[in-house]
Amino acid sequence: MNRVLVILTIDLENLPSNFPEILQQERAVVAQWKQEGFLEQLYLRPTKNGAVLLFKDKTEEEVNQLMTTLPFYPLRKSIETLPLIKDEM
Repeated sequence: MNRVLVILTIDLENLPSNFPEILQQERAVVAQWKQEGFLEQLYLRPTKNGAVLLFKDKTEEEVNQLMTTLPFYPLRKSIETLPLIKDEM
């Protein structure tokens, strides 16, 4: 089973005034992804400037496309996508 790790950093310097509404929309999308089974885990960063998402059963290209649908996508400072291979040890 393949995994793709995504590190999302948002631009805290330029948050819109409706950020709380965007955060609620973001949470709804993430909850839907978890319910659909392809978002394995979401970790919030202690600096509160983003998150780390772990996807399963999606290609890197599919994950990149999914990320563009997030409400936080326009607020991004950076997105790093890392395909992972499980060590069989």
